Amino acid sequence: MAIGWHFLYEGLSKVFSPGWSATGYLLDSKGIFSELFISMASNESLMNVVNFLNIWGLTAIGLGLIVGAFTRFASWAGILLLLFYYLSHPALIGVDYLIPSEGNYFLINKTLVELIALWLISIFPTGKWFGIDSLFCKSN
Repeated sequence: MAIGWHFLYEGLSKVFSPGWSATGYLLDSKGIFSELFISMASNESLMNVVNFLNIWGLTAIGLGLIVGAFTRFASWAGILLLLFYYLSHPALIGVDYLIPSEGNYFLINKTLVELIALWLISIFPTGKWFGIDSLFCKSN
């Protein structure tokens, strides 16, 4: 539920921020995939899609995780989104980003920790016991 809340809050904060865009975040990309993310940011029509998927993806994933609906799908969608975030802003020593981090990281940061937690949620059948998914699972 905590990860769901984080996703939902991040999504809703973007919904209620008129003109929000991921462009600045993508332009600040570092690492081996930075050229890909920077080129995405320079394409306005692609950014419209990226912004839409980011805002509503965060919101839907968050809701799914909180209420326990489509938990496995929400987990994998969250993993994919977090993977993009991590590849855009990897935790590397000596790399500074415009958005400051809360600490000093090397390879493992909160994005990767959340990704691993979602992976664990996706492989364990938590939906059988909790949330809306439990209403549709056969009990043994």
